[in-house]
Amino acid sequence: MEEVAMAKRVLLVAQNFHPEFFKSNDIAEDLVERGYKVDVLAGIPNYPEGVFYKGYGIFCRRVDNYKGAKVYRVYQIPRGRKPGALRLSLNYLSFAFCSTFWILFYFLFKRRYDAIIVHQTSPITQAWPALMLGRLRRIPIYTWVLDIWPDSVLAFMSKPRKVVSAPLNWFTNRVYRRSKRILISSPGFRELVNRDNDFDSKIVYFPNWCEDILSMDSREVPQLPEGFRIMMAGNLSDATGLEGVVEVIKRTSVNPNIKWVFVGGGNREEWLRESIAKEGFEDCCSVLGRFPFECMPSLYQQADVMFISLKPTTYQHLRQTIPARLQSYIAAGKPVIGMIGDGVSHLVEDIGCGICVDAGEVDKCADTILNIAKNPAQLKEWGTNARRYYEKHYTRTKCIDNLVEITLNDTK
Repeated sequence: MEEVAMAKRVLLVAQNFHPEFFKSNDIAEDLVERGYKVDVLAGIPNYPEGVFYKGYGIFCRRVDNYKGAKVYRVYQIPRGRKPGALRLSLNYLSFAFCSTFWILFYFLFKRRYDAIIVHQTSPITQAWPALMLGRLRRIPIYTWVLDIWPDSVLAFMSKPRKVVSAPLNWFTNRVYRRSKRILISSPGFRELVNRDNDFDSKIVYFPNWCEDILSMDSREVPQLPEGFRIMMAGNLSDATGLEGVVEVIKRTSVNPNIKWVFVGGGNREEWLRESIAKEGFEDCCSVLGRFPFECMPSLYQQADVMFISLKPTTYQHLRQTIPARLQSYIAAGKPVIGMIGDGVSHLVEDIGCGICVDAGEVDKCADTILNIAKNPAQLKEWGTNARRYYEKHYTRTKCIDNLVEITLNDTK
């Protein structure tokens, strides 16, 4: 079996890749460690700052190596420091367009792959080179769906237009049709993937994973204020519904023992700082900014409970999304409070690791927090349940083993 594994070659298509922090990095590294030959077709790194990383550009490091994987960098127009719809569209389309040349003039004749894995975060258009090479060389494609399109675009348009939704919907279904397996990161994505066509026989639930936070070395980090500490860690973006979170803070401020801590950056970080200052919440809120992942265990350790939220929406893809930060909370064995949609709330309920209210239910969320702060007896049990679930389902080794079975050992 080892000899078969050594002979197999994989192309990983991921617009975002190291030094950007995405799960695509783990996939490449772990497949190489298992003896597979891995090539990566990625963009020139520019996320989240919106400009090319130092040392990368049009004329430098276009072919790279990451822990044994060969990385080919496709030119793309950077997202920009404050990406709007036009700049993001140019970023998405430039990667798809420029990747065509790599496929036609290099990969088509240079490489023969046993499988193509598409790390399908946003945008869906990054799957284009996989479709092209898969069709021309008859290579099976495995698409890991971490974001539902075209919903991800339409949700942020004030007035969705058919001229945008129709071609994106057509292309998305084309990706699903061409994929031998469709890996979904949330059970709730099954219905969304199937809404236009019946892809059920192709769909496999394949969740995110997280490093074993409890086994990581401690690092020097800021000491958090004394009190009942609620921590929200991860990207502070438009999707996280920070307006509602600030309203929750306003209502929980009646208990001066409750302290909110935000760890992470994003396009709403500055807005959050300004809102906290405007409301006079400096005594009960701390916005620490972004820290390396290696520092997270030492920060998580100081929290009593972890908080997760997404903005209220009628779009089912957001309601069913399970943000990757939830896995890190669970890996740390921390209880969870959420103001979020069905995807997370059902999972938290199944695990028995916390309590969630619906996205936008500010009053109910605040009441829940106030009650738990007065009577935190359940927190220990919730944390134990979280850690137990992580060890059974969310370790990196178990998830990558499962990925190999789904893709490279696929005999169906």
